[in-house]
Amino acid sequence: MSKTPTPHIGAKPGEIAGTVIMAGDPLRAKFMAETYLQDPVLFNQVRGMLGYTGTWQGKRVSVMGHGMGIPSIGIYTYELFHFYDVQTIIRVGSAGACQPDLQLEDLVLAMGACTDSNYGAQFQLPGPFAPIADFGLLTRAAQECERRGFRYKVGNVLSSDTFYSENPQTEKWRKMGVLAVEMEASALYMNAARAGRRALVINTISDHILTGAVTTSEQRRSTFTKMMEVALTLV
Repeated sequence: MSKTPTPHIGAKPGEIAGTVIMAGDPLRAKFMAETYLQDPVLFNQVRGMLGYTGTWQGKRVSVMGHGMGIPSIGIYTYELFHFYDVQTIIRVGSAGACQPDLQLEDLVLAMGACTDSNYGAQFQLPGPFAPIADFGLLTRAAQECERRGFRYKVGNVLSSDTFYSENPQTEKWRKMGVLAVEMEASALYMNAARAGRRALVINTISDHILTGAVTTSEQRRSTFTKMMEVALTLV
């Protein structure tokens, strides 16, 4: 019996491309499809998590939402890797800066992803696992940022399980060189490692934990286009 459609993705086999660019907000996926893809076709709207497949410069690619937090991206990326034979997932998302030299709308290429989540416990490893990006994707993304003159940094991010924390620990992570805080990269990297697939997270700084600077939800949805354009060059 076919394992597709899955409980969370309504696509049939073959409707999703080998590379999927994902965003937490499904409306950001819709924006990418309508802005960048030629002839985009909707393959998923289960739970409102929109997904489209089209072409970009003649290359077949899919874009899809993944929701907020590690449990949500963990489910969607597992199903894409294991049931739809997706080979590469690139997350384009927002992050809060925790280093003073980062500015709003800078890009952060997540070379590694620390986490305070217990997601990795399921793998029953004898010690902590260090989730990392695919080096080839990371290198190409950095080169593309250089070529386009985009402000960017490469380094560690923190994938946090909490957005509103009773006991914020940001300063401790900042002292260890962590660039920014988001909520999904570590689970994506763990799922990719377990499946033997490729993954990269490209974040745009949407707010600054140290200065209090912040962007609006509409800006995050429709003006964070630099990370989308870099991701598309990796297809």
